[in-house]
Amino acid sequence: MTYPAAILAAENPLVLYFERLFTADPFRGIYQVNAFDLLLLIPYFLVLAILSVYGLHRYYLVYSYYRHRRNLPKREPGQISPLPRVTVQLPVYNERYVVERLIDEVCRLDYPAELLEIQLLDDSTDDTSLVARHCVERHAALGFPIRYFHRNNRQGFKAGALAAGLRVARGEFVAIFDADFLPPPNFLQTTLPCFRDRTVGMVQTRWSYINRNYSLLTRVQSILLDGHFILEHGARSRSGCFFNFNGTAGIWRRQAIEEAGGWQHDTLTEDTDLSYRAQLRGWKFLYLQDVECPSELPVEINAFKSQQARWAKGLIQTARKLLPTLWRSPLPWRVKVEAFFHLTANICYPLMAVLAALLLPAMIVRFYQGWFQMLYIDLPLLLAATCSVSAFYLVSQRELFPGTWKQSIKFLPLLMATGIGLTLSNSRAVIEALFGVPSPFVRTAKYRIESSADRIANKKYRHRANWIALLEMLVGCYFAFTVYYAVANGNFATVPFLCLFAGGYLGMGLLSAFQGKGEQLAGALYSRLALLLRPIGKGLQES
Repeated sequence: MTYPAAILAAENPLVLYFERLFTADPFRGIYQVNAFDLLLLIPYFLVLAILSVYGLHRYYLVYSYYRHRRNLPKREPGQISPLPRVTVQLPVYNERYVVERLIDEVCRLDYPAELLEIQLLDDSTDDTSLVARHCVERHAALGFPIRYFHRNNRQGFKAGALAAGLRVARGEFVAIFDADFLPPPNFLQTTLPCFRDRTVGMVQTRWSYINRNYSLLTRVQSILLDGHFILEHGARSRSGCFFNFNGTAGIWRRQAIEEAGGWQHDTLTEDTDLSYRAQLRGWKFLYLQDVECPSELPVEINAFKSQQARWAKGLIQTARKLLPTLWRSPLPWRVKVEAFFHLTANICYPLMAVLAALLLPAMIVRFYQGWFQMLYIDLPLLLAATCSVSAFYLVSQRELFPGTWKQSIKFLPLLMATGIGLTLSNSRAVIEALFGVPSPFVRTAKYRIESSADRIANKKYRHRANWIALLEMLVGCYFAFTVYYAVANGNFATVPFLCLFAGGYLGMGLLSAFQGKGEQLAGALYSRLALLLRPIGKGLQES
């Protein structure tokens, strides 16, 4: 039996919903609005809207990356003639485990020794200084052009060390490598030809990772950084927008550093600060996506959190410092807007914290308003704000690993949960930046972890958890209850999303609190299990 179209339309819940929504009294028979709910829902939707805008911007970066895929740096074969003098700066602070590896790798650079100058800029306060000094003296005795510099204070932190080294440097170009990097021997041969263009001030290469597959944490970090180096740097550099020097694995024209005002330490991201000042002065930056510089990823969760918080705070500090100048500049609007999104992206962390606090009460209110509203209003906004993350990083993996990128799909839930778990620590960093609260430069220690056989047990420089770990666990429990509420009320569409929040916060809090004890606990359990199984093993041998 067939029914008239009018009857089918009248019975359609979507039609009924929108008819009620646009009548004189849209809440008749559904829900009676009140002031308290409005005070709750207005900030809820405002936060969702802003997060959705930043989510849509990720899609725009993907679009821009492919739209400008032909705009690659022009790299003519051959070297600059005559070859310029190059200074290589190695800023180090308490890097006992990797400083010798760094010196060994840099001394393998394929470049005439008479035109090369290597500066080990050591601010260490432990036995790193003794190890580094002996290593430098050993290589200098073999004829390598390397010198050791030690400061008695950390004034200006990394930026201060680089500025101090630059004052006595003789190079026309300055390459910089952090302690955990292993520059390839042909690094200078590959990057220097780009400076034939006298307007080029900096060349950045792409990071790769020697311990990418060491653990789930390093795998997630590598995917996060791949998104930055493939899509963010790729899209911005190809479209003629500003992008930043990443503090290492790049080379500067010294003139560009000096004309931009030199290294300054009023932000925690001195590299981005100098990058924007140089580009505002008209210098061009080039990004060589196909040139890799291997590095080592942090293997501790608290070290990773500390690094992410420093980057988040530093970018907001740079935004406060330079965005007014950038908006007043005669640059094209597309460059200004992209710079705004770049420097302010970390504002999403406190917004996510606000959203986390509002989700459960908003869910209760929206449930009584009708689940159709949640399904067709709230859910699309949530997806726009969050699903762009998955798409963004999947595209970067497809570009980097065309044949095996689908293997990364299984890491996406963990990737999104990790991003959510960083919300509280990064929110604190962003709020401190917004209110001008100063903090020291906390470097991310490395332990020479190169393979699955390497361990960090009993090593120095371990990062410890703080009170935020407890707060993360409490928020995780809050979201566990939110999952229960959603299931109990049949709001199953939001359950996977809420589970990411619960797992992200609980996982981050627990891992942070018990870091350092995990290996000991695993070792104790393994020993106990071996003792329990020993009689069984003997019985099997006897039989």
